Amino acid sequence: MSIPQSGGGPIEDFAQLAQMMQSGCKPKSEWRLGTEHEKFGYLKDTFAPLPYAGERSISALFSGLERFGWAPVREGENTIGMTREGANISLEPGGQFELSGAPLVSAGNQASELQNHLDEVRAIADPLGIGFMGIGAAPIWRHDDMPVMPKGRYRLMTDYMGRVGTHGTQMMYRTCTVQVNLDYSSEADMVKKLRVALALQPVATALFASSPFFDGGLNGHKSWRSRIWRGLDNSRTGMLPFAFEDGFGFQSYVDWVLDVPMYFVYRNGQYINALGQSFRDFLGGKLPALPGEKPTLSDWADHMTTVFPEARVKKYIEMRGADCGNQAHINALPAFWVGLMYDQTALDAAWDLVKGLDAATREGLRVAASEHGLQAQAGGVNLLDLARAAVGLSHAGLAARGMGEEAFLAPLVENLGGESTQADRLLAQYHGAWAGDLSKVYAATTL
Repeated sequence: MSIPQSGGGPIEDFAQLAQMMQSGCKPKSEWRLGTEHEKFGYLKDTFAPLPYAGERSISALFSGLERFGWAPVREGENTIGMTREGANISLEPGGQFELSGAPLVSAGNQASELQNHLDEVRAIADPLGIGFMGIGAAPIWRHDDMPVMPKGRYRLMTDYMGRVGTHGTQMMYRTCTVQVNLDYSSEADMVKKLRVALALQPVATALFASSPFFDGGLNGHKSWRSRIWRGLDNSRTGMLPFAFEDGFGFQSYVDWVLDVPMYFVYRNGQYINALGQSFRDFLGGKLPALPGEKPTLSDWADHMTTVFPEARVKKYIEMRGADCGNQAHINALPAFWVGLMYDQTALDAAWDLVKGLDAATREGLRVAASEHGLQAQAGGVNLLDLARAAVGLSHAGLAARGMGEEAFLAPLVENLGGESTQADRLLAQYHGAWAGDLSKVYAATTL
């Protein structure tokens, strides 16, 4: 999750909210990709989750990474992240270790960035007996097993999540995702990309499904992480059906975000409780948490990070539907979306592929993908067929870019060829060679 945002000064005109998104528009020559992935750290001898403090801990990793030029980001006396040359390392609530990569030109650059990151982390982690899992949900740990990171926004969110949904704290403490952030050139370009992104998130959920275990056993889903998002907080999650309505644009998205209840306001290094309060009231100087005070653009940027639809818009679009997985799948995620989004012919064809789907079918595919993976069906649509078409379009789009990025789609092509995913293969091992011993999952998913 995000660190405090730097959006700008006082909001003096309502139009500034949409203008912030408009300011993200870039010519195609300046389009970049930024990949984020989360992973679970654990102690190899006990399989316990990695604590924040101690000789073998997240703090020890942060300290060690300074020798590679990473600078600490602190909240109070605690280091909560690292930064270096446009990239960040941050912590999810349960200690999930996240790399938010720098803006890069190609999927090949991203693969090199990921390899370098993993090499640096392993150089610190291996001597300490620390490993990392690439998987969508913690397979064995219960909620009470999880460490709690010393970040103020997480303390507020933990309380609120327990009151507005059924799965919020599971999302916070026991899931991992991989996503890519992509640029748009105009409002119209944003609209088309967001619609394609939302409609095809079930394809990403199915192709990258890797969370069939939870609470020490089977959970009945290929992507339990995706299931969790359906029981979190309906006011701030989902498939955004209004994005497919005529006239949708930056202002429509702003209007939706304004109606999402607030979590907090960040002031002077502290998170001020604004749970359930209205940003519209904040604009009018009527926020109960800060009576008489009006928000800044940084406050708005913070609030925009507290909505969690399947694809999210800020000054770029975030593709949010995939479980984290092995290194090849982490590399495949940005390649898949870049191929669809950064070549106009592929983007137009992708829209033709999904524009006939109604809201019920899109939502049905979202649900079915989490349960059945590539075997999902909804509204007469076979998700395997949709996935094959989408990967084919992505491959063509990447080939047209001429950077050799289509090679990173190999694990997805393999999944489609075998009509199986990482989740299916983990389940086969669980029922076969592991003989139901789920502790084998740590070695099987180690990055």
